[in-house]
Amino acid sequence: MLSKKEQRLRRARQTRIRIAIKGVARLTVNRTNSHIYASVISGDGAKVLATASTAESELRTALGGNGGNAAAAQQVGKRIAERAKAAGVETVAFDRAGFAYHGRVKALAEAAREAGLQF
Repeated sequence: MLSKKEQRLRRARQTRIRIAIKGVARLTVNRTNSHIYASVISGDGAKVLATASTAESELRTALGGNGGNAAAAQQVGKRIAERAKAAGVETVAFDRAGFAYHGRVKALAEAAREAGLQF
């Protein structure tokens, strides 16, 4: 019997295999109870091109310390899109790391799309 974390990582592995075949940059998301993190990783997986998270001091003060909600995820989504575009990345594959496309993960993805990132 697999644990909840092992099940999530198994789902994530399958997604990453499919994204690696495409060879495009990926927007990967990780969430904890108190924060959400996003990174844009190059197509070959060798380089982190942009990052954003609620653990950053500017965002932490703007959010009043609560980085574990959908509003915080939207801010991270906008930020990661701006930073990815500044790094020259327009199109990414969304890697939700085995998390359900729901709640904070969905809020981050939709905010990144609205800010101009295509996936």
